[in-house]
Amino acid sequence: MKGVLICGGSGTRLKPLTDITNKSLLPVYDKPLLLYPLQTLLDAGIRKIMVVSGPEHVDQMAGFLGSGTRFGCAFSYRVQDDPKGIAQALGMAEEFADGDNVCALLGDNIYLDPMRQAIASFESGGHVFLKEVSDPERFGVAQVQGTRITSIAEKPAHPTSNLAITGCYIYDHRCFEVIRHMQPSPRGELEITDVSRWYMEQKELSYTILKDEWIDAGTFESLHQAAVIIRSRKLAHTVQQFLPNQTVPQKASPPVQVAPALHGR
Repeated sequence: MKGVLICGGSGTRLKPLTDITNKSLLPVYDKPLLLYPLQTLLDAGIRKIMVVSGPEHVDQMAGFLGSGTRFGCAFSYRVQDDPKGIAQALGMAEEFADGDNVCALLGDNIYLDPMRQAIASFESGGHVFLKEVSDPERFGVAQVQGTRITSIAEKPAHPTSNLAITGCYIYDHRCFEVIRHMQPSPRGELEITDVSRWYMEQKELSYTILKDEWIDAGTFESLHQAAVIIRSRKLAHTVQQFLPNQTVPQKASPPVQVAPALHGR
């Protein structure tokens, strides 16, 4: 499996910070935001990773990440000159994927659930990660029934559920053909929800429901929240190391629920 870190977009909600650098390079407590989704890929055993970025700060991105040697992986880079959606950015990785499955992660998403098993065990079809949120109209939204995703909508004005489709998408190689035949949405973008919808219609879209924290750090408030949460987790871990027999109050990470894909019509 290949990894794709999608770090495009203009970051308008984080201006003027994003006038200086890509939002994925902004700090979250003690390290750049990008390193959190990168760690998710590395934990799943993915060692070949393409970074897709806009032209404004791609030099900073490449300068920071380099070849990938210090992270134990190999990076490739593509420039998304005109950001026209997540699916467009993923489509740029077709030659890089070379027929392999891909795990695409947004560069401003932080996951605290253990995701290694869901990613590493993926074989075919599509797989998305869902999270209950209070503001589903900001996201792609999935409606589920049992083990099936029954509908998907992109930023609906009147959501039918509170299950947001988070910024980690796993697809087999067919996703690139789907993207090539897509038409722009009314927003003028190639929507990643349309890729997931295609797999749903083939009854090959599985999902994981996240139980721990997921942060879409695309606003000042969520970026601050991310730093507070990461700091709290790290300090609790440090205390536990020095006081191994003491109980440190912190939010537990319950087991992840994985629903199997349904094959065939």
